[in-house]
Amino acid sequence: MILADENIDADIVSILQSNSIDVLPIKENHSGISDEEIIRISKRPPKIILTEDKDFGEWVFAHQERNISVILLRYSFPEKERIVSILLELLKTRGEDLFEKFTTISVQKVRVRSIK
Repeated sequence: MILADENIDADIVSILQSNSIDVLPIKENHSGISDEEIIRISKRPPKIILTEDKDFGEWVFAHQERNISVILLRYSFPEKERIVSILLELLKTRGEDLFEKFTTISVQKVRVRSIK
């Protein structure tokens, strides 16, 4: 399951859902909560946080937050369609492998780093 941060465009959430990907948008029931709360929600049951917020990288790499899974999207508006395509392909081919990983997706590359 994907936990979509508030900064994830509603179109991206809709596209994921229309491709049978289970997505829980933070905007629907938890609008305005802190990153710490998002992390807590993502742990039970385990969900991958989908975000455009680089602060989650700080939680993982500077604060050593564990038992967390993050996909960070880095793109400009004209690249949105391509980013969504890359994201969908990644989720379909490596979905389960993305747990306990920090994944960064840009149009240039996908980087998957283990969080252990």
